[in-house]
Amino acid sequence: MISAGDFRNGVTIEYEGNIYQIIEFQHVKPGKGAAFVRTKLKNIINGGVVEKTFRPTEKCPTARIDRKDMQYLYADGDLFYFMDVETYDQVALNKDTIGDALKFVKENEMVKVCSHNGNVFAVEPPLFVELKITETEPGFKGDTATGATKPATVETGAVVNVPLFVDQEDVIKIDTRTGEYLSRV
Repeated sequence: MISAGDFRNGVTIEYEGNIYQIIEFQHVKPGKGAAFVRTKLKNIINGGVVEKTFRPTEKCPTARIDRKDMQYLYADGDLFYFMDVETYDQVALNKDTIGDALKFVKENEMVKVCSHNGNVFAVEPPLFVELKITETEPGFKGDTATGATKPATVETGAVVNVPLFVDQEDVIKIDTRTGEYLSRV
């Protein structure tokens, strides 16, 4: 149990039957009346953000989130298969749970599978991935000075904006949080 007076950014709590992560918190001491804690909470299951106020003495149970490294094996229709590399147990997750987290992840890559009480609610890809460009328009000599970009399709099928000097078959580094091109490898 954690009291509202001890709230910090990133703490995960159970509140009203849901699991929330604290994005922002603020201790407010008005001139008149009792102090309170104003928070912004993100529902980690559906991603919704709500604002709630708590009395500093109010207590909430802390939610334990398990992040386990697993290997992404393959996709079969709407199911995505992952394997625990220690126990070789396989887990199948549906498209709703995955979302677009695997947009930049190739088969046999390692990802973090997030769960609460054994229920998987999210998959976190690695922060940076290196992928080969399968399709893009050719660049022209002298195009390196401008900040212009062009769309390029990478081997997972995702489309990324890259500088004009990047060619087909180049291997590039991508930030999976923003989907932005970082550099050539």
